[in-house]
Amino acid sequence: MTSYTLPALGWNAHFAAQLTDNLIPMRVTDIHKSFIGTLGESGAERLDMTLDLVDQGVTVGDWVLKDPETGQPVQVLARQTLLKRRNARTNLDDQLIAANVDTLFVVSSCNKDFNVARLERYFALAHQGGAEPVLILTKADLADNPGEFEAEAMRSLPGVMVYALDALDPATPEKLAGYCGEGKTVALLGTSGVGKTTLTNALTGLNQLTQDIRSSDARGRHTTTARSMHQMQAGGWLIDTPGMRALRLADAREGLEAVFADIEELAGQCRFNDCAHESEPGCAVRDIVEPERLKRWRKLMNEDTYGNETIAESRERYRKVGKLHAGGKARGVSKRK
Repeated sequence: MTSYTLPALGWNAHFAAQLTDNLIPMRVTDIHKSFIGTLGESGAERLDMTLDLVDQGVTVGDWVLKDPETGQPVQVLARQTLLKRRNARTNLDDQLIAANVDTLFVVSSCNKDFNVARLERYFALAHQGGAEPVLILTKADLADNPGEFEAEAMRSLPGVMVYALDALDPATPEKLAGYCGEGKTVALLGTSGVGKTTLTNALTGLNQLTQDIRSSDARGRHTTTARSMHQMQAGGWLIDTPGMRALRLADAREGLEAVFADIEELAGQCRFNDCAHESEPGCAVRDIVEPERLKRWRKLMNEDTYGNETIAESRERYRKVGKLHAGGKARGVSKRK
């Protein structure tokens, strides 16, 4: 059985400060209904999905503490970083994606899948969760001019590191090695069909099956069906995730401010503090920022604001809007009379 040192698994002073009572640290590699897969100094181990874990919430990349007497996990350690999204079906709770991730590889491709609005969501999620976002543009070998995708990404996402590559190229692992060394954790996020599984195979040496994509929209079927953590050839750890068709942000105001830092900085120069950047005089944003980018910023900010409302707050807002509309109709009727 393969054994590991805790630092090689990503253990550091942040986690060591939480270690008590001779409990044993284990890193979560995969989640199942009745058990979790873990790695520790003694190697791989399956631990029961206890009520303690269910109550605390646990996801791939977490550190849990195991009681040596019972063999049961009893605590999820406080995380350094946490990637999560709003539940797209209920909009009431958060879905945990991965924990203790150093770098998020946001994976798109040099074809019809490339979508700036979607990338902005992924990058906001990364910034909000505390991970460093890096854009990986796959299938560069199949594009007539991959440089166009790279240039558009750098223009639309200022300051972002962008790598346009062929995941099957033997040189690819070396290009990304700086993020993948011992003790580091990387997660992959992107839609189905962008080449996440091929990239996973390149970085880990695994041989997971891949599937074809549709020519109409460059989308694929889910190859990865559950989150799992694998060791990379460079010594670090890779968390692969299923393709996401919908990504609703959760409590992502700080992440959005990071992605749209140019707008946030200009907004401070507007004449009015409550400027909506539409028709107000003295607006420092409207004439400088590309209209489509400004539109996407407004949409995501509104989604974040209203997505975090409680049911009671949402009902109250709709009640006020309804009264406002009713008042407007009533005034309109009186004028016609």
